[in-house]
Amino acid sequence: MTRENVVLQAVTATGLALLLCGCMSSGPAPGSVRATAETAPADLQLACASAAAKSLGVDASSVLPVSSSQLDPQKYQVDLNAKGARATCVVDSTGNVLSVQKA
Repeated sequence: MTRENVVLQAVTATGLALLLCGCMSSGPAPGSVRATAETAPADLQLACASAAAKSLGVDASSVLPVSSSQLDPQKYQVDLNAKGARATCVVDSTGNVLSVQKA
């Protein structure tokens, strides 16, 4: 085996080891932000999008939820974008839209 082949095999083995190590993840650490964040269920996000469309005077199909978070056990905040116009909606867990504010 030539020196070039030995170097090539070593580089290949190192690259493969790094690739495999990068693919092995146990997910976010317990208690981290990603592990504990609660987002609004899809039906509540859609209720907010519909209410925001009326408030912004745009077609409902142009309003997209971009993020959401749980405010308390019964309420969620949904951030929306409608062709560049932004709005924030607060909705309860039963689907009642409590507020829509232009951002």
